Amino acid sequence: MAGKPKEIQVDFPKELIGGVYSNNMAVSHTREEFIMDFLMLTPPSGAVTARVIVSPGHIKRIARALQENISKYEREFGSINVPDETGEKVTIQ
Repeated sequence: MAGKPKEIQVDFPKELIGGVYSNNMAVSHTREEFIMDFLMLTPPSGAVTARVIVSPGHIKRIARALQENISKYEREFGSINVPDETGEKVTIQ
């Protein structure tokens, strides 16, 4: 039964308002979940700034939402140029 979507009130903790910066990301998965580690790399080292774990179904929705927003961004601001990979290997401990 499809009805009117319900509005959900979401709390936003003060410590998260500023967000975290990431200039790299590592993705891994198991059968049940995808793990995204967001990294701040400043060679010769780096740090994980956030880890997000989601279900396979949710990662598909994330990928779709990102693609839609990239398309909107590029329509408004022009193509996003992607630099060549650095070839650096990242090991998360």
